[in-house]
Amino acid sequence: MATRVREQSKVVTAAEWLAARKELLKKEKEFTRLRDELSRQRRELPWEKVQKSYIFDGPKGKETLADLFGGRSQLIVYHFMLGPGWTEGCPSCSFISDHIDGSVPHLAARDVRLAVVSRAPLGEIQAFKKRMGWRFHWVSSNATDFNYDYQVSMTKEELGKGEVYYNYAMQKFPSEERPGTSVFYKDAAGNIFHTYSSYGRGLDILIGAYNWLDITPKGRDEEGLAHTMAWVRHHDKYGDGYQVDAKAEYVQPAKTSGTAGDCCEHH
Repeated sequence: MATRVREQSKVVTAAEWLAARKELLKKEKEFTRLRDELSRQRRELPWEKVQKSYIFDGPKGKETLADLFGGRSQLIVYHFMLGPGWTEGCPSCSFISDHIDGSVPHLAARDVRLAVVSRAPLGEIQAFKKRMGWRFHWVSSNATDFNYDYQVSMTKEELGKGEVYYNYAMQKFPSEERPGTSVFYKDAAGNIFHTYSSYGRGLDILIGAYNWLDITPKGRDEEGLAHTMAWVRHHDKYGDGYQVDAKAEYVQPAKTSGTAGDCCEHH
């Protein structure tokens, strides 16, 4: 992999290094407190009641949105970019999803179910899930409005337009599917509320590998890449010949033949 050449930082004595580190630690602690405050404000957002009934295709049959909670009162949905007929899932969504399985039992202990939803038919989801070796709960929203209602799939109306509604604004996006995460709460009476959704770089915090890279000398090493995540591959595609094309833009995964018209069916 060709990496950006970085000028080496100044080399100092142990005492000078410690003084510089303590100065940075002050800022890190300030950032931590700011993040705690932001998280508190996030929890205080108003809720909206989910009025629609959504039926998903799951590995054991049909599942309602209430079923996705798996007996918990809180549900986190990751909107995975895998459209009907795609030969594989989005590499960036796969990067995020590589971090999910280890979190599932810990979240369950805190009254949270984490589920993944895509618009591809269940059979296509299961084939890709098997290839990646993932165990998390993954269902298809193919026969519902769910993806459209939560801004993560292109509608017929958006097809051919230069911009789509995503991350609460009109903008260009290079794929018919878009990433995101949505959070829901179910009360004792069975009412379901949408409490939060996040898109774009708001998902960065879910990527543990990025947090590890952020503490290294080279960091994410994405400067100069036309598409910042152009270096990311499905975890079974890294190899001795791995290289990054700095000019590469995001390209939606290929489709199998006969599915070109499926991308924008709004059920």
